[in-house]
Amino acid sequence: MDLGAGRRGVDMGPSAIRVANLNACLAELGFRVTDLGNVVVEQAESLAVGAKNARFLKQIVAVCERLAVAVGAAADQGQTPLVLGGDHSIAVGTVSGMARHFQKKQQAMGLIWVDAHADMNTPQTSPSGNVHGMPLACIAGIGPKPLTHLFGFAPKVKPENIALVGIRDVDVRERQIVKSSGVRAFTMREIDERGMRAVMQEAIGLASKGTAGFHLSLDMDGVDPMHAPGVGTPVRGGLSYREAHLAMEQICDSGLMRSMEIVEVNPVIDEANRTAHLAVELALSALGKRIL
Repeated sequence: MDLGAGRRGVDMGPSAIRVANLNACLAELGFRVTDLGNVVVEQAESLAVGAKNARFLKQIVAVCERLAVAVGAAADQGQTPLVLGGDHSIAVGTVSGMARHFQKKQQAMGLIWVDAHADMNTPQTSPSGNVHGMPLACIAGIGPKPLTHLFGFAPKVKPENIALVGIRDVDVRERQIVKSSGVRAFTMREIDERGMRAVMQEAIGLASKGTAGFHLSLDMDGVDPMHAPGVGTPVRGGLSYREAHLAMEQICDSGLMRSMEIVEVNPVIDEANRTAHLAVELALSALGKRIL
């Protein structure tokens, strides 16, 4: 899906990640992989934009509902959902599916969100109207009701169980939402000062406190464009190659990740599919690959 983005191309992200041999690499780690194919998404050229402050909202809600059903069904069957994007608005679908799965068991879930951006705009604050800048707010219960109340409940994750890691580009009017939301935001400055290990230890602790585990939402623009050039909205000064792998390895070590998604891979502006190959590497680290 690229309906939530301002730049075209991330709709080809799942194909690029598959071309980078994700399924075979997961099988080598010992996983039994079931690829369910792509969730149906309408193409922007054939659609009306709708409200300018929440572009393609109606269609994005429909896609998130389809995705949520698929994710929830996989989780209910004891599988670990791994979702490939696509722009980051799909996270509302992924997290909604997992939240309903845990709700059936009277359990809560946490969320670790790795991103250059806070993704906590609303239609009232967004300078672009692109919904991929709003999904974390929606998950925390802030934003358009068709997204915040998917499956009829909100928030999908309590703000105190959400850790936002790696932000370095936050819109002016969005800052107050982040500060007042209760979400714990770890900026790149904090990672520079404290180190990745300490930040991830705290993030994992927050996401797992009183929960049955957490979802990992990995926006590839969280990594510095030096290593991940093919992303929807690149921002300099991100996670280094080793910091990104360390974060994934610590998540794996915790044993608490219940689902994962990788988003915003844009092969149109990538270099020889480098970003998709890195996405596969990071998924493998999160799911158990080790140096020794």
